[in-house]
Amino acid sequence: MPRSIYLDNAATTPVDPRVLEAMIPYYTDVYGNANSPHGMGRRANVAVEDAREMIAKLIGAQPSEIIFTSGGTESNNAAIKGVLKATGKKHVITSRVEHHAVLHPIQHAYKDGIKASYLDVKPLGFVTAQQVDLAITDETALVTLMHGNNEISSINPIAEISKVCRNKGILFHSDTVQTTGKIPVHVDDLGVDFLSISGHKIYGPKGVGILYVRNGSTWSPWMEGGSQERRRRGGTLNVPGIIGLAKAMELSITEMDANKKHISNLKSMLVSGLREKFADIVSFNGDVENGLYNIVNCSFPLDGDRSLDGEMLLLNLDIEGICCSNGSACSSGTVEASHVLMALGMVTPTAKSSLRFSIGKQNTEDDIAYTLEKLEFIVNRMKNTSMA
Repeated sequence: MPRSIYLDNAATTPVDPRVLEAMIPYYTDVYGNANSPHGMGRRANVAVEDAREMIAKLIGAQPSEIIFTSGGTESNNAAIKGVLKATGKKHVITSRVEHHAVLHPIQHAYKDGIKASYLDVKPLGFVTAQQVDLAITDETALVTLMHGNNEISSINPIAEISKVCRNKGILFHSDTVQTTGKIPVHVDDLGVDFLSISGHKIYGPKGVGILYVRNGSTWSPWMEGGSQERRRRGGTLNVPGIIGLAKAMELSITEMDANKKHISNLKSMLVSGLREKFADIVSFNGDVENGLYNIVNCSFPLDGDRSLDGEMLLLNLDIEGICCSNGSACSSGTVEASHVLMALGMVTPTAKSSLRFSIGKQNTEDDIAYTLEKLEFIVNRMKNTSMA
């Protein structure tokens, strides 16, 4: 049987055993609806509010600014649609490399007369505050730009961009799903009005996330159906998920430095190995030196418009027990080139030959060595077949 090596942590992470331990009592003992008035419900509600307070403290927010959601996708939708609904303005600024959880709600809003400016990215995959400044109009309702890119690791200068937005009175949202727990995320340091977080990217449970809404921001709830979350997000609260999310955030932030040191070492080992073994064929996408320390995205161009087949690379790695991806996990199963890589100006065959390795705290040097060994065999075999 082949080994099982998981290098797709930007898609999702395993639940930390300490997180699971914190969650279990809220499945088995304190299982009441947190909105119910009886004792069991009150106990669940106290746990939720304790979690809310902890999370707020970890990101420098007020507890009243934390809204629990089903994850990053809902949080992004809620921020964008809620601002458009509340302001009545018809213009949004974003970039060409955002997650589909941002791009699709904006595209869907076209039917309501919303227009969007899609900022081009620099060669390393980020936008500048100057680009945002030049794109703002009198009709701009919101600027929404991710903190760290889920495919190519590039980090946007969020604090600089937020100053531009604040000076012009424009609301600013950032998707911090890939950065929370990996690099500092503090709402005042970043200067954001809205911020999205997802539990399953930080060794927490799936199906739970956060929308941070700065007090006083012009925003309307987009999901109705109850009095939960101060009437800002209807629906029965996922109490075990919320407890797990709070614990995952606590662990990822308090252990951030140790995790960064460990994962950065593995990334350096992987990048060095790729350069050594595939010097004549590998190219790196995004900001491999200064981007997020857990993501490596590379392509395997041959000559002219020819490249190795990324789907075949993935399939062969999977046969060897190695899990990675070739683009956003949310678009896996398609044969289209990554919109992020295409936004960098890459030709389609090269974009389709990409692999994204995203390293987690559970990975080891042996995992990286094994991956490089198997990838070398696979690439050389595919390259020889292509050249034949």
